[in-house]
Amino acid sequence: MREERRDEPLFMISVVARICDMHPQSIRLYERLGLIRPRYISKRRFFSEADIERLRQIRRLTQEMGVNLAGVEIIFSLLDKIDQLQQELEDVKAEHRRATGAFLLPASPDE
Repeated sequence: MREERRDEPLFMISVVARICDMHPQSIRLYERLGLIRPRYISKRRFFSEADIERLRQIRRLTQEMGVNLAGVEIIFSLLDKIDQLQQELEDVKAEHRRATGAFLLPASPDE
């Protein structure tokens, strides 16, 4: 899952296509399949650095590892789930620290 940042640079599809060495139609296909989610501003697509990294991952998975797009979708879904679970674990740990910290008494200087 990605966080939206207002200060991050955004790129048009033509620039992203050059950066990733991909045809713009391929990028549009990946968007239709839900593999990337560019931001829309005034009906134009803009891609973040995270989108570019995801496109590079798609390229590696499909071209270097032979994974089809359905497989890429499953891999990304699992990675997103792992990220979600890691965040939930961190939240539980923080709550546990707060709860156990409330029961700890400060050490007496006499001891």
